Amino acid sequence: MQAIILAAGMGKRLKELTNNNTKCMVKVNGVTMIERMLRQLDELNLSRIVIVIGYKGVELIEYVSTLNINTPLEFVNNEDYYKTNNIYSLYLARNYLTKEDTLLLESDLIFEDAVLRKILDDPYPSLALVARYESWMDGTVVTIDTDKNIRSFLGKKNFKFEEIKEYYKTVNIYKFSKSFSNTHYVPFLEAYCKALGDNEYYEQVLKVITLLEKPEIKASVLETEAWYEIDDVQDLDIAESIFTTSSENKLVKFQKRYGGYWRYPSLIDYCYLVNPFYPPQRLLDEIKANFERLITEYPSGISVNSLLAAKYFGLKQEHIVVGNGAAELIKSLMENLQGRLGIILPTFEEYPNRIATENIVEFIPMNKDLKYNSTDLINFYEDKDISTLLLINPDNPSGNYLKMSEVLKLAEWARIKEIKFIVDESFVDFVDTEDDTTLLVEDILIEYPNLIVVKSISKSFGVPGLRLGVLATNDDELINYLKKDIAIWNINSFAEFYLQIFEKYKSDYDFAINEFKKVRIEYIEALSTIPNLRVIPSQANYILCEVINGNKATELTKILLDKYNLLIKDLSGKKGLSGEYIRVAIKRPEENKKLVEAMRAILG
Repeated sequence: MQAIILAAGMGKRLKELTNNNTKCMVKVNGVTMIERMLRQLDELNLSRIVIVIGYKGVELIEYVSTLNINTPLEFVNNEDYYKTNNIYSLYLARNYLTKEDTLLLESDLIFEDAVLRKILDDPYPSLALVARYESWMDGTVVTIDTDKNIRSFLGKKNFKFEEIKEYYKTVNIYKFSKSFSNTHYVPFLEAYCKALGDNEYYEQVLKVITLLEKPEIKASVLETEAWYEIDDVQDLDIAESIFTTSSENKLVKFQKRYGGYWRYPSLIDYCYLVNPFYPPQRLLDEIKANFERLITEYPSGISVNSLLAAKYFGLKQEHIVVGNGAAELIKSLMENLQGRLGIILPTFEEYPNRIATENIVEFIPMNKDLKYNSTDLINFYEDKDISTLLLINPDNPSGNYLKMSEVLKLAEWARIKEIKFIVDESFVDFVDTEDDTTLLVEDILIEYPNLIVVKSISKSFGVPGLRLGVLATNDDELINYLKKDIAIWNINSFAEFYLQIFEKYKSDYDFAINEFKKVRIEYIEALSTIPNLRVIPSQANYILCEVINGNKATELTKILLDKYNLLIKDLSGKKGLSGEYIRVAIKRPEENKKLVEAMRAILG
């Protein structure tokens, strides 16, 4: 068996990275794509590797000659690379196809060794390697039947997004038997180029072949094997996070992304916090039905969106402001504060990160479960010089919850002390110890004008992609400042539309919260059975756990990501924690089970 690599293209979308070298010479984590591919092929005992060159071909030959590849290398030059497509590159190498079985690859691919094993170990002689279509993919897709026969090749013109569940993306790795090349592919390749020209793609020939009664080529479907096609700098960035050579570097690269994990379809995110049982499909369908109008029209300004939020929460319009996520409101709020701030550690870093360190007065619970009550806080801050007290309730990351009576006790103490009292109740809907949990009540805001309530809609309502949060207070001066400080169109039309309709789905939300509470109980019980893990009870949609008996939180996090594709929150080094701690989100039962089994395998 031989291999043919198509490497003639210019790689214009990689911009300056291909000014002085070919696309396949671009480095991924310090290693060029062509070196990685050649070394993988060099392990297969191939008779030769044929590389079709074009743009910067001399540079590519010189570079490859330095790699000490044992398999014989041969080169085919596509002098017309700038005006032809890859069908012509393969046409120039067609005589090689007729000599023996062939692995055909495009040079802008990066993949793990298991990808090649998948196609080589499959006994069927002629195969197209494919993977289920995902949003990051671009190019030719196919449909297949239950016997892995390719029913159709579809280009961009025939692509229908409503049918993507049926689509498989071609990985651009093929196995052609010598017989298939002689009887099918090469004759059709020659005829196609003669009839339709050289500015096409070689998949077009396969498209024609699949129309035959017996096309002689099937699909081999990748499952969990990792691969990526690199066309631009974003592809390069994602590929580097997937194929980093060290589990430590991989974890750092993922942590620095702060979300966007939908780009990694096989990854399950237990790090960022949302409601796993909401929104309902009917609500999503209503947004989809209005998609075209929402994407082409401006959203309303702040006053209208404040009215929508006020209507849902039963507040006056002048007492609430809507943010592009709670994070936007927190930033504006913290920049407006004067004096020193009392903060309970460990905490959600968005608050302390927005204020000078010397203006923070820290309270750290001195017990292993990080529990505290209103009396603890009042006794600690009574003689401290603070102008604002912050309470996250339930707390993040501990999940500690103060009941309404306790919070109002703090509000009254703060009122008497003439200090502002910020309560972030982003997770309060998940509480199961009492019914009345929210401070978003008009009478409470009026009674305590020093009270500021922050709530993330993203977390409890499961719509983090919409970026929605609210802040409510009877402090007119603060509200007016916030509404002037943030942009007039600070949320988009989709977020506004959600605010308009989500009241209709109140019963669905109540059902989702009840389902969640049942699953949390089961999850905590399951986590508690894992050796070397101490589980801290929580009233939020996450659980804080201590990794004990010499095990390390960072090491556990690295292994879960590297070997299981599960991402958790590593709290190593987080201020206010002494020990090895992780935080895991509560998800649907089947996902919770995956994490429990993986952690048990690692820790137990």
